[in-house]
Amino acid sequence: MSDQNLIDVRDLRVAFRIGRDEQHEAVRGVSFAIPENTTVALVGESGSGKSVSAMSIVRLLPENAIVSPASQVLYRGRDLLQAPQDEIRALRGKDISVVFQEPMSSLNPVFTVGEQIAEVLRIHMGLSPRQALDRAQELMAEVGIPEPRARLNAYPHELSGGQQQRVMIAMAIACEPKLLIADEPTTALDVTVQRQVVDLLARLQERHRMSMLFISHDLGLVGEIARQVVVMRHGEVREAGATESIFGAPQDAYTRALLACRPRLDARPKRLPVIDDIVHNRPLATEERAPRPAGDKPLIEVTGLRKTYRLKEGLFRRREISAVREADFVLHKGRTLGVVGESGSGKTTVGMLLTRLTDTSGGRILFEGTDLAALSPKQMRAWRRRIQIIFQNPYASLNPRFTVGQILMEPMRIHGIGASEDERARLALGWLAKVGLPAAAFGKYPHEFSGGQRQRIAIARCLTMQPEVIICDESVSALDVSVQATVLNLLLDLQDEFGLTYVFISHDLAVVKYMADDILVMNQGEIVERGDAQAIYERPAHPYTQQLLAAIPRGWQPAAAG
Repeated sequence: MSDQNLIDVRDLRVAFRIGRDEQHEAVRGVSFAIPENTTVALVGESGSGKSVSAMSIVRLLPENAIVSPASQVLYRGRDLLQAPQDEIRALRGKDISVVFQEPMSSLNPVFTVGEQIAEVLRIHMGLSPRQALDRAQELMAEVGIPEPRARLNAYPHELSGGQQQRVMIAMAIACEPKLLIADEPTTALDVTVQRQVVDLLARLQERHRMSMLFISHDLGLVGEIARQVVVMRHGEVREAGATESIFGAPQDAYTRALLACRPRLDARPKRLPVIDDIVHNRPLATEERAPRPAGDKPLIEVTGLRKTYRLKEGLFRRREISAVREADFVLHKGRTLGVVGESGSGKTTVGMLLTRLTDTSGGRILFEGTDLAALSPKQMRAWRRRIQIIFQNPYASLNPRFTVGQILMEPMRIHGIGASEDERARLALGWLAKVGLPAAAFGKYPHEFSGGQRQRIAIARCLTMQPEVIICDESVSALDVSVQATVLNLLLDLQDEFGLTYVFISHDLAVVKYMADDILVMNQGEIVERGDAQAIYERPAHPYTQQLLAAIPRGWQPAAAG
């Protein structure tokens, strides 16, 4: 390996103790280098070993981790795996810093953000408290936090998700490190905030001439920010090289599969390819999926929909926040309505209002002539069979104390579906098969399944009601790109078979374009643009829609000839 490499990872093997006698090998002989002043991306699905490999560099592994004695992590020739703990502690935050995925979990809720940035400077740079706070203000300005002097005294919960991540980045660059490890730093952020954070990291990397290890499962982002890419699967490196070679001429079937699974803006095939399709050279769908026809009469017609929250300020004052303002739209049977917008745009509230999980502040929701907004909770129960919701996080929405069989049978029992427990069990097994899960899943608990499998269970639970409308609220946002493709294909198959109507809510515009026939664009509680999905993507009229589309990661693009 080159003498110009800042980091050389050689034959890294990491296992985790599970119980008394069992071990799971998470990283298996991984080797890669991080050159000086270069961004290297570690790419792979959940469980690929990318985060474990990165955290091994700074020795931030759980206590049950076992690193092979033959493994090496060389920092300018010094093996960090053999260094004493005091040396590693001095290195962390000063020479090597980390930006984690979830800033709210990483920031201390009882200290102001100014104090937390200043602490790094006092410990590693020996600055006085006053000097550290002054420098913290400069860093907050550098990472683009508005009104940095005022924000010094803010607590983490008083900042947006994007601002929290900017604080984490300010802490990470405070001591001008030689290496910045960014572990999925934009996964939980909206597309526009994601764009801002990625651009910020790229500028800081260039300005401070530091190296960066960027960890992500989003190949679109990786193609824009990285010079070199390392593709991992099942704890092994499957392919590594310059970004242009990985994206322009991938050699490994798994790399090609990751690139193919992501919905594209310039195509809408009948089915998305999944990992096994590419790995096993199965023929891919080339036929474009046409929009489903709209009937003469809408299934659901929404007019003047409003939701206002009243917040208490002080003893006597109340402040009103409009989450949804005068929303008008229609749902046609068998079609998909995409609802897009950033966090706080009101898109999830619209879904909650449609299902009456949140009461409206005004407006009408006419479902075949019946105003759902005017129904009492008791009257609404009968309609819940016809309109169901799939939530973003299936682990939070599935009862951990229930088996999958109990999860599926409970709503059938409540709504009187099935003449007996035996019949309900038979129906539940049928729905499990329909979503691609084996009969053995019936007796297992949610924690025994992967994220994609849990989302299939959530979909099966909805189907037990045989609904006409399903609200998909960010239902694939937390899934890896390959698992996401599998779930999207399943949703489309079910729509074709049962004539389902979807409201597909997401901040991922590429996924919405693939799924939706019609689109609503929401900003600050208002619908700012609506219409045919293809037309909106090709000719966005509203500046906010144009801004959202411009922020979508396009991935690596070949240089123009000439």
